Amino acid sequence: MPQGRLQQIFNCTADLIFPRNCVHCGDCVENSPYAHMCRPCSQELHIIEPPACHTCGFPFWGQLAGPQSCPHCAELDPVFLQGKALFLAKGPGRSLLHHLKYQSGFYVLRDLRVMLDQAQHYKDYLAESTLIPVPLHSSKERERGYNQSEQIAQLLASVSGGKTQVQNLLTRNKYTQTQTRLNRQERHQNVKNAFALAQNTVLNPKKQYILVDDVFTTGSTLNACARVLLDHGAAQIKVATLGHG
Repeated sequence: MPQGRLQQIFNCTADLIFPRNCVHCGDCVENSPYAHMCRPCSQELHIIEPPACHTCGFPFWGQLAGPQSCPHCAELDPVFLQGKALFLAKGPGRSLLHHLKYQSGFYVLRDLRVMLDQAQHYKDYLAESTLIPVPLHSSKERERGYNQSEQIAQLLASVSGGKTQVQNLLTRNKYTQTQTRLNRQERHQNVKNAFALAQNTVLNPKKQYILVDDVFTTGSTLNACARVLLDHGAAQIKVATLGHG
Protein backbone atom coordinates (compact mmCIF):
# COMPACT_ATOMS: atom_id res chain seq x y z
CA MET A 1 0.00 0.00 0.00
CA PRO A 2 1.40 3.46 -0.88
CA GLN A 3 2.96 5.41 1.99
CA GLY A 4 0.56 8.32 1.50
CA ARG A 5 -2.46 6.04 1.81
CA LEU A 6 -1.08 4.49 5.00
CA GLN A 7 -0.57 7.96 6.48
CA GLN A 8 -4.14 8.89 5.57
CA ILE A 9 -5.51 5.79 7.29
CA PHE A 10 -3.37 6.47 10.35
CA ASN A 11 -4.60 10.08 10.54
CA CYS A 12 -8.23 9.05 10.23
CA THR A 13 -7.81 6.40 12.95
CA ALA A 14 -6.08 8.87 15.25
CA ASP A 15 -8.88 11.39 14.73
CA LEU A 16 -11.45 8.78 15.76
CA ILE A 17 -9.58 8.00 18.97
CA PHE A 18 -8.30 11.52 19.73
CA PRO A 19 -10.55 14.01 17.91
CA ARG A 20 -8.91 17.35 17.17
CA ASN A 21 -10.52 20.48 18.57
CA CYS A 22 -10.59 23.88 16.88
CA VAL A 23 -8.05 26.29 18.38
CA HIS A 24 -10.61 29.09 18.16
CA CYS A 25 -14.04 27.76 19.14
CA GLY A 26 -13.14 24.36 20.64
CA ASP A 27 -15.50 22.35 18.43
CA CYS A 28 -14.42 19.12 16.78
CA VAL A 29 -12.51 19.62 13.50
CA GLU A 30 -14.23 17.75 10.67
CA ASN A 31 -14.17 18.23 6.89
CA SER A 32 -11.90 21.25 7.23
CA PRO A 33 -8.93 22.26 5.08
CA TYR A 34 -7.07 22.79 8.37
CA ALA A 35 -5.97 20.30 10.99
CA HIS A 36 -6.69 22.52 14.00
CA MET A 37 -9.42 24.86 12.82
CA CYS A 38 -12.99 23.85 12.10
CA ARG A 39 -14.61 24.69 8.78
CA PRO A 40 -16.89 27.49 10.12
CA CYS A 41 -13.93 29.21 11.81
CA SER A 42 -11.74 28.77 8.73
CA GLN A 43 -14.33 30.72 6.76
CA GLU A 44 -13.84 33.65 9.17
CA LEU A 45 -10.08 33.67 8.58
CA HIS A 46 -8.96 36.55 6.36
CA ILE A 47 -5.88 35.65 4.33
CA ILE A 48 -4.51 38.90 2.89
CA GLU A 49 -4.30 39.27 -0.88
CA PRO A 50 -3.07 42.26 -2.89
CA PRO A 51 -3.66 45.16 -2.96
CA ALA A 52 -2.28 45.89 0.50
CA CYS A 53 -0.38 48.60 2.33
CA HIS A 54 3.20 48.72 1.07
CA THR A 55 4.52 49.39 4.57
CA CYS A 56 2.67 46.95 6.83
CA GLY A 57 0.69 44.62 4.58
CA PHE A 58 -2.79 45.64 5.76
CA PRO A 59 -5.30 44.84 2.99
CA PHE A 60 -7.04 47.42 0.84
CA TRP A 61 -10.49 46.44 -0.33
CA GLY A 62 -11.39 47.24 -3.91
CA GLN A 63 -9.17 48.97 -6.41
CA LEU A 64 -6.23 50.97 -5.10
CA ALA A 65 -5.71 54.51 -6.32
CA GLY A 66 -3.38 57.01 -4.72
CA PRO A 67 -1.10 56.38 -1.69
CA GLN A 68 -0.07 52.81 -0.95
CA SER A 69 0.21 53.29 2.81
CA CYS A 70 -2.63 52.93 5.29
CA PRO A 71 -3.69 54.88 8.43
CA HIS A 72 -1.98 52.23 10.64
CA CYS A 73 1.38 53.50 9.38
CA ALA A 74 0.71 57.25 9.45
CA GLU A 75 2.76 57.81 12.62
CA LEU A 76 5.34 55.06 12.15
CA ASP A 77 7.97 56.77 9.96
CA PRO A 78 9.34 53.37 8.93
CA VAL A 79 13.02 52.84 8.29
CA PHE A 80 12.28 49.49 6.63
CA LEU A 81 11.40 49.41 2.95
CA GLN A 82 8.32 47.20 2.78
CA GLY A 83 6.13 44.85 4.81
CA LYS A 84 3.92 41.81 4.22
CA ALA A 85 1.38 40.08 6.47
CA LEU A 86 -0.28 36.73 5.81
CA PHE A 87 -3.63 37.17 7.57
CA LEU A 88 -5.58 39.48 9.86
CA ALA A 89 -4.84 38.76 13.53
CA LYS A 90 -8.43 38.72 14.70
CA GLY A 91 -10.83 35.89 15.52
CA PRO A 92 -9.39 32.54 14.36
CA GLY A 93 -6.16 34.21 13.20
CA ARG A 94 -5.52 35.62 16.66
CA SER A 95 -6.21 32.22 18.24
CA LEU A 96 -3.65 30.54 15.98
CA LEU A 97 -1.00 33.08 16.98
CA HIS A 98 -1.89 32.75 20.66
CA HIS A 99 -1.48 28.95 20.60
CA LEU A 100 1.89 29.25 18.87
CA LYS A 101 3.22 32.07 21.03
CA TYR A 102 1.99 31.15 24.51
CA GLN A 103 1.03 27.47 24.47
CA SER A 104 3.94 25.83 22.61
CA GLY A 105 1.43 25.14 19.85
CA PHE A 106 3.85 24.00 17.17
CA TYR A 107 1.01 21.88 15.77
CA VAL A 108 -0.50 25.04 14.22
CA LEU A 109 2.54 25.31 11.92
CA ARG A 110 0.86 22.64 9.81
CA ASP A 111 -2.14 24.92 9.27
CA LEU A 112 0.07 27.92 8.64
CA ARG A 113 1.72 25.96 5.85
CA VAL A 114 -1.71 25.40 4.27
CA MET A 115 -2.33 29.16 4.41
CA LEU A 116 1.03 29.90 2.82
CA ASP A 117 0.17 27.57 -0.04
CA GLN A 118 -2.77 29.87 -0.77
CA ALA A 119 -0.59 32.98 -0.85
CA GLN A 120 1.96 32.64 -3.63
CA HIS A 121 2.60 36.41 -3.61
CA TYR A 122 3.75 36.09 0.02
CA LYS A 123 6.14 33.23 -0.77
CA ASP A 124 7.49 35.15 -3.78
CA TYR A 125 8.21 38.09 -1.47
CA LEU A 126 10.39 35.86 0.73
CA ALA A 127 12.30 34.13 -2.06
CA GLU A 128 16.11 34.21 -2.00
CA SER A 129 16.22 36.25 1.21
CA THR A 130 17.91 35.98 4.58
CA LEU A 131 15.16 35.82 7.20
CA ILE A 132 16.01 37.38 10.57
CA PRO A 133 13.73 36.44 13.50
CA VAL A 134 12.95 39.21 15.97
CA PRO A 135 14.81 37.97 19.08
CA LEU A 136 13.50 37.42 22.59
CA HIS A 137 15.51 38.41 25.64
CA SER A 138 17.51 35.38 26.79
CA SER A 139 15.63 35.13 30.08
CA LYS A 140 12.25 35.22 28.34
CA GLU A 141 13.36 32.62 25.81
CA ARG A 142 14.54 30.33 28.62
CA GLU A 143 11.21 30.79 30.37
CA ARG A 144 9.18 30.08 27.23
CA GLY A 145 11.55 27.46 25.85
CA TYR A 146 11.59 28.80 22.31
CA ASN A 147 11.30 31.93 20.19
CA GLN A 148 8.08 31.87 18.19
CA SER A 149 9.54 34.24 15.58
CA GLU A 150 12.33 31.76 14.89
CA GLN A 151 9.78 28.95 14.49
CA ILE A 152 7.88 31.12 12.02
CA ALA A 153 11.04 32.04 10.11
CA GLN A 154 12.00 28.38 9.75
CA LEU A 155 8.55 27.61 8.36
CA LEU A 156 8.72 30.51 5.91
CA ALA A 157 12.16 29.43 4.70
CA SER A 158 10.92 25.87 4.15
CA VAL A 159 8.15 27.00 1.79
CA SER A 160 10.14 29.66 -0.05
CA GLY A 161 12.78 27.64 -1.86
CA GLY A 162 16.31 26.49 -1.09
CA LYS A 163 17.92 29.92 -1.41
CA THR A 164 15.93 31.37 1.49
CA GLN A 165 17.69 30.92 4.83
CA VAL A 166 17.27 31.85 8.48
CA GLN A 167 20.00 33.63 10.45
CA ASN A 168 19.83 34.93 14.01
CA LEU A 169 21.63 38.23 13.43
CA LEU A 170 20.10 40.21 16.30
CA THR A 171 20.07 39.98 20.08
CA ARG A 172 17.75 41.56 22.61
CA ASN A 173 19.92 43.20 25.25
CA LYS A 174 17.13 44.84 27.22
CA TYR A 175 14.35 43.01 29.05
CA THR A 176 11.15 44.82 28.07
CA GLN A 177 7.61 44.51 29.28
CA THR A 178 5.09 43.01 26.88
CA GLN A 179 3.89 45.40 24.19
CA THR A 180 0.32 44.08 24.36
CA ARG A 181 -1.16 46.74 26.66
CA LEU A 182 0.96 49.70 25.55
CA ASN A 183 -0.07 52.51 23.23
CA ARG A 184 1.96 53.53 20.18
CA GLN A 185 4.26 55.97 21.99
CA GLU A 186 4.81 53.60 24.91
CA ARG A 187 5.69 50.78 22.50
CA HIS A 188 8.26 52.99 20.81
CA GLN A 189 9.91 53.88 24.13
CA ASN A 190 9.72 50.30 25.37
CA VAL A 191 11.88 48.92 22.55
CA LYS A 192 14.22 51.89 22.19
CA ASN A 193 17.83 50.60 22.33
CA ALA A 194 16.52 47.11 23.11
CA PHE A 195 18.26 45.36 20.20
CA ALA A 196 21.84 44.91 19.04
CA LEU A 197 23.72 43.12 16.31
CA ALA A 198 24.71 39.58 17.28
CA GLN A 199 28.38 39.06 18.08
CA ASN A 200 30.72 38.56 15.10
CA THR A 201 27.95 39.39 12.61
CA VAL A 202 28.89 41.05 9.33
CA LEU A 203 26.06 42.27 7.11
CA ASN A 204 26.29 42.12 3.33
CA PRO A 205 24.74 45.18 1.62
CA LYS A 206 24.06 43.06 -1.46
CA LYS A 207 21.81 40.62 0.44
CA GLN A 208 18.06 40.97 0.90
CA TYR A 209 17.25 40.85 4.61
CA ILE A 210 13.71 40.32 5.89
CA LEU A 211 12.79 40.68 9.55
CA VAL A 212 10.26 38.09 10.74
CA ASP A 213 7.81 38.47 13.62
CA ASP A 214 4.48 36.94 14.61
CA VAL A 215 2.29 40.04 14.27
CA PHE A 216 2.45 43.61 12.99
CA THR A 217 0.68 45.97 15.40
CA THR A 218 2.28 49.44 15.40
CA GLY A 219 5.57 48.36 13.81
CA SER A 220 7.66 49.76 16.68
CA THR A 221 9.56 46.53 17.35
CA LEU A 222 10.27 45.87 13.67
CA ASN A 223 11.37 49.48 13.17
CA ALA A 224 13.79 49.26 16.11
CA CYS A 225 15.30 46.04 14.72
CA ALA A 226 15.55 47.43 11.21
CA ARG A 227 17.37 50.52 12.46
CA VAL A 228 20.10 48.36 14.05
CA LEU A 229 20.61 46.40 10.83
CA LEU A 230 20.76 49.53 8.69
CA ASP A 231 23.23 51.13 11.08
CA HIS A 232 25.54 48.14 10.67
CA GLY A 233 25.74 47.82 6.92
CA ALA A 234 22.46 46.49 5.51
CA ALA A 235 21.40 48.44 2.42
CA GLN A 236 17.69 47.91 2.98
CA ILE A 237 15.37 45.90 5.20
CA LYS A 238 11.96 44.39 4.58
CA VAL A 239 9.62 42.83 7.14
CA ALA A 240 7.22 39.87 7.15
CA THR A 241 4.69 38.83 9.76
CA LEU A 242 2.01 36.18 9.99
CA GLY A 243 -0.69 38.41 11.46
CA HIS A 244 -1.68 42.03 11.25
CA GLY A 245 -3.69 43.75 13.96
